[in-house]
Amino acid sequence: MPLKLFDLHKPVIAALHLPDFALNRHLSVAWYEDYAVANARVFAEAGIPWIKLQDQTKTAGHAAPDTLTLMASLGRLIRSEVPELGLGIIVEAHDPNAALCVAHASGADFIRLKVFVGGAMTAQGPRDGLSAEVVAMRAALRRADIAILADIHDRTAIPLSSESQPFAANWAVKSGADGLVITGASFTDTLSRINAVRDSGTGHPILIGGGVTENNVHEAMAAADGVIVSSALMRRDAAAEDVIQWDSDLCKRFMDAVGVPA
Repeated sequence: MPLKLFDLHKPVIAALHLPDFALNRHLSVAWYEDYAVANARVFAEAGIPWIKLQDQTKTAGHAAPDTLTLMASLGRLIRSEVPELGLGIIVEAHDPNAALCVAHASGADFIRLKVFVGGAMTAQGPRDGLSAEVVAMRAALRRADIAILADIHDRTAIPLSSESQPFAANWAVKSGADGLVITGASFTDTLSRINAVRDSGTGHPILIGGGVTENNVHEAMAAADGVIVSSALMRRDAAAEDVIQWDSDLCKRFMDAVGVPA
């Protein structure tokens, strides 16, 4: 089935980070709704075609029920209020079904999983690959149209086994990933890692998961099949309680650098 994420141009995806739900119980659902829609509009008005709604609620186990319900409702609200944006989902918890079920309920186009194959040591402890369970759940939901983006040796974790990144990339492809996310310790390292994976014969789309700015995005788009960006677009003067956290001018300048007029 054709995947909307890779239908036309190389995707530019802005990560819309949500406050940690568990640490911000004082914030109302209405506040989260205003936050999600206001920042989604900043991205859309700048010409960014895709966003990734990103949960940041840290937990040692599966995602909490309130995380799932709030993520799904916010996703559907963005779909309704900012319909021109494509939508992806990532859930902080190491949970094989959370992101996929939220995407299914909200009408999202893709999910991102940080540990899809192999194993990794994270700040919350060891994690095993989720590929088998995720692919089975996608089939059960009959949602082959939801693309799976799999991080390969995510830079925020340490691999628990010794396979090379190209080997892990081929594992992910064979295990059902539709796109690969590769991010090195620096932008130069990222490009080197992408070249190594390409040289191994992997033909799947590769996205850069971080470290992209308006100064290097043209080079990034030449090397990869898409980029995920967030920090480079954030307001420098924003207070933690401000609803709008991303800078419309920075977003427009970024898209100008990509070569797509805002």
